[in-house]
Amino acid sequence: MSTTTPSQQPLVDPAELIADPDSDPHSVYARLREAGPVHRITGTDGLPAWLVTRYDDVRQALADPRLSLDKRNAKPGGYHGLSLPPALDANLLNMDPPDHTRIRRLVSQAFTPRRVALLREPIRETAESLLDAIEPLGRADLIASYAAPLPITVICGLLGVAPHDRPDFRSWTDALTAPDPERPQQAKDAVRALLGFFTRLIADKRAAPAEDLLSGLIAVRDDEDRLSEDELMSLAFLILIAGYENTVHLIGNAVLSLLGHPDQLAALRADPGLLSGAVEELARYDGPVPLAVRRFPTEDVTIGGVTVPAGETVLPCLASAHRDPRRFTEPDRLDLGRDARGHLALGHGIHYCLGAPLARMETEIALAALLDRFPGLTLDLPPEGPHWRPSMRSRGLRALPVTF
Repeated sequence: MSTTTPSQQPLVDPAELIADPDSDPHSVYARLREAGPVHRITGTDGLPAWLVTRYDDVRQALADPRLSLDKRNAKPGGYHGLSLPPALDANLLNMDPPDHTRIRRLVSQAFTPRRVALLREPIRETAESLLDAIEPLGRADLIASYAAPLPITVICGLLGVAPHDRPDFRSWTDALTAPDPERPQQAKDAVRALLGFFTRLIADKRAAPAEDLLSGLIAVRDDEDRLSEDELMSLAFLILIAGYENTVHLIGNAVLSLLGHPDQLAALRADPGLLSGAVEELARYDGPVPLAVRRFPTEDVTIGGVTVPAGETVLPCLASAHRDPRRFTEPDRLDLGRDARGHLALGHGIHYCLGAPLARMETEIALAALLDRFPGLTLDLPPEGPHWRPSMRSRGLRALPVTF
């Protein structure tokens, strides 16, 4: 990815974010942020976009109604994103009001605080069970054995997916979120498999409703309004992808950050009451989503003093906003005592993450169980340090080797 200022003068080449995922992205974002609030870039798809780097501008962009999520507002020949069939594409990340308002209202009736609260004990039991399995080994890859299986179990339980189908869900999701460039057909096969699976699952839930979220989404209605088949399918797909991938990386990155800052880990062990606030700071410090969902101006808009033409792609950079010293004092320092409220890791405005309470609860439970079980938990990284997945879309570890 290459970048220029609005005047098209070369500024910095952050291609290492993809070519070398193990390089430090925060230093790249810092150079961009200090050079200017908005930068014209050429993304990994070879098409131009505008990267927004400073906290205030990113926050405003996330809530600006002139910045549309609807791909139909992209200019002709512009944005090329993941190609999904209509039955998976009709989701909240591609919608503006009034469609977004209608769908979110219906979903909120089924995805209630009570339903989330009922998951607390099953999440704790799943976490303890996963730790039981690795405890005799004395070492583990916490991504493969803990951070990944915990969210997929939670999401599948939420949707009402039978245990024997859950390994398939994980492999399909991994194929979409971290596609193998050597096997481009893999992602297409995963989309086809997910579409077929959700078609069968929704039919089963219609015939025999249960106490799961998917049954609730099928049943929910507002007067005569209800979710269409494509909307149900797309919502199930979004809940699976967002609820799995983001939580895996939030847990994994949080554990890495804590083990890399022994003073902060010691403070948390000494005062478990810090945990709730610690999750907010950990999400700010090294969150799972570097870039918010792309937006398309419905008219020419000015962001940070830079005019962005209608229809062009805008990328609000959450990772850069979270390290902006204009908003957070000493932003490159992990401080579990910091008031990190106002971070944007879970969104802002009308597109704020519906699953935010669940993601927070999962992460809190996962960290509490892990730290309580293994007081001697230690990183077991190779000499070159942690290895990150090659993605601009997500910030996540390939593996997290530890001993205990």
